[in-house]
Amino acid sequence: MIVRSDIGQSRELSSCSHRPPCPGCPRFGERGIAPAALGALNELAGAHGLPEVSVISGRIAAFRHRARLAIRGRLGSPKLGLFELGSHRVVHIPYCGVHHPLINHTAAVVRGALVDAKVTNYSDTPHLGIARYLQVVVERSSQTAQVVVVANVTNPEPLAACLNLIHERLGSDLHSLWFNANCERSNTVLGPVLQNWCGPESVVENFGGAQIHYPPGAFGQSNLQIAQNIIEQVRAQIPEGARVSEFYAGAGAIGLSLLARAGDIRMNEVNPHSLRGLELALAQLDPVSRAKISVIPGPAGAARLAASAAQVVIANPPRKGLDRELVEYLCEQPPERLVYVSCGLDSFLRDTEQLTSSGKLRLSTLTAFNLLPFTDHVETVARFELA
Repeated sequence: MIVRSDIGQSRELSSCSHRPPCPGCPRFGERGIAPAALGALNELAGAHGLPEVSVISGRIAAFRHRARLAIRGRLGSPKLGLFELGSHRVVHIPYCGVHHPLINHTAAVVRGALVDAKVTNYSDTPHLGIARYLQVVVERSSQTAQVVVVANVTNPEPLAACLNLIHERLGSDLHSLWFNANCERSNTVLGPVLQNWCGPESVVENFGGAQIHYPPGAFGQSNLQIAQNIIEQVRAQIPEGARVSEFYAGAGAIGLSLLARAGDIRMNEVNPHSLRGLELALAQLDPVSRAKISVIPGPAGAARLAASAAQVVIANPPRKGLDRELVEYLCEQPPERLVYVSCGLDSFLRDTEQLTSSGKLRLSTLTAFNLLPFTDHVETVARFELA
């Protein structure tokens, strides 16, 4: 069942200059989530006596507010885009219909600055060249771009002229500008240290009345419309006054949106940039709201005892799924309710089998979200309750 249809929006992409499909969008134009994913979820729902899975969809054009683009190519002719599947060959995408227009504009400005400042572009095999990746995040309230230039050098001096040109040419469209050093031979985009060239420390988004801060190294969703739908779905499943423990809390988009609803909230996160964003958000709260929240840094498995005495546990793990120690604890000491937000279908199916195997927890609701149209990705929100 399609709850919110994206039918008809494909005409907004009909003028895309990258048809036939570019390798970055291998299922370009296919509506809804992948049939195999929907089939697997419906099979799971049927096995647990649930109805056919609802799929929540949104826009299919200009929905991405966050993008990471590889920078490759010759001096004076950089390519900014996506890798072809299984390679380091970059497909140059000067216009992408799924990107917010400001991402496309920012990429064009950065490309021009790289050319005019005569910056070399990274090449994977020899591990040479300076400009390596571009990250752009659009802040909805200001319609400005947080820009990170990732380089194969240890300090920003070789990029100084380029960074100054970006600052000048983006003007009022610029939120902040950052340098990131990534000199390792790996497919990791960001290096560990970010240096602010200019502008505020974080992009700020509003979810459920909460101000959420995203420094450039913090994880954030690219499709904010669907992310907001997911957060609303989770929030609706939290009883008034409940004691809540959230694992993999990120910068706090889900947990902080529960402030008016929950009695107290324990929030666990391991990423230092996300923890910094959470720190910035907590500093802006009034004393009563701040007193509701405790932050437990570190891996979720090591923090599993944060689930003790919680009426509701929320888990929003990465694609690999729940940490082994956490899922084992939840099987042995199940909460009254577990709300699981999944971005990895295989790990979700595996974790669901383990969580329900003892008979202490049962799967009670399951909803799918088309977070990243044109990909095999599916986001799910599942509720487990005491059997």
